[in-house]
Amino acid sequence: MSDLDVDRLATWLDGTDLPGKGAPIEHRFVTGGAQNQIFEIRRGDLHAALRIPPPSAPPNRDAGILREWRIIEALDGTEVPCTAAYAVCADTSVLGRAFYLMGFVDGWSPMATRGKWPEPFDDDLAARRGLAIELIDGIALLSKVDWRAQGLDGLGKPDGFHERQVDRWTALYQKIKKRDLAGFEEAAAWLRAHQPLDYVPGLLHGDYQFANVMFRHGAPARLAAIVDWEMGTIGDPKLDLAWLIDRWPEDPSADAGGPSYVDMHGMPGRAELLARYAEVSGRQLDDLDYYLILSRFKMGVVIEQGFQRAGDNTTLQAFGPIAVDLMSRAAGLAETTDYAG
Repeated sequence: MSDLDVDRLATWLDGTDLPGKGAPIEHRFVTGGAQNQIFEIRRGDLHAALRIPPPSAPPNRDAGILREWRIIEALDGTEVPCTAAYAVCADTSVLGRAFYLMGFVDGWSPMATRGKWPEPFDDDLAARRGLAIELIDGIALLSKVDWRAQGLDGLGKPDGFHERQVDRWTALYQKIKKRDLAGFEEAAAWLRAHQPLDYVPGLLHGDYQFANVMFRHGAPARLAAIVDWEMGTIGDPKLDLAWLIDRWPEDPSADAGGPSYVDMHGMPGRAELLARYAEVSGRQLDDLDYYLILSRFKMGVVIEQGFQRAGDNTTLQAFGPIAVDLMSRAAGLAETTDYAG
């Protein structure tokens, strides 16, 4: 679906408290794929983004949309940079799928720039440095959200979170398995034998990285919103940190490293960002290796699932070697770490 039934949308909007009643709707397709699509919506004083699964998405994506809405609504008004929560529709007879409207972010996504930062971050390395600080502060603030006070009870199962991890991802791996991932058994065995030093449940994004945030235009760097909450749950926020920091170079100016879609020269090194996270979040990081191994193990399975359903999709086909690398690195760190928790 790359278009909307604006007449049905208008009728539904007229029944909400949102502005613009009776005005014509202007809309455009912004982005999307097999799971979600985003449209920009303008109607009178209303300027929103509409997020909806395409008709071809699995039926459970409607429940996923409503789950995302719970998180967005809970974060609205907190310290965490997020989109404003406007309205949600669970009635699939309106547009064919569940959907929600959130504030349209006046900003830019690092995914859209594909390796070249917008000005002034392309040339001004001091300004670029701020992008990394804002990114780490966003996740640190997220870890501090009082999720119970924000009405997120039942979003996940925080009790026994770590005790379930190996069984959960092993079950998924066995379900999708068409090849062996070297290191899987070794990483699983290590995780079963170890636990983090402490566990403070919190809101977990599930795929926190430059690809899933937006920044305000211009300097200084300002994080506008954390987006794409498909994997959001209540769990251990330090898993998000591990996923973010795993490939972060010790010296980005000497070794670009990191994800391929960003230029990391001039950014703070790994140690500085970890210290920043600890300061802002108030969480200790002596057990970081545990989270790195668990993150690699978990994401190795998640990415392998994408690879196994790739078909002719070249993007998903590229997941194959990534899954292999993640599982190998999980086992490698399990073999060499000094962490004994």
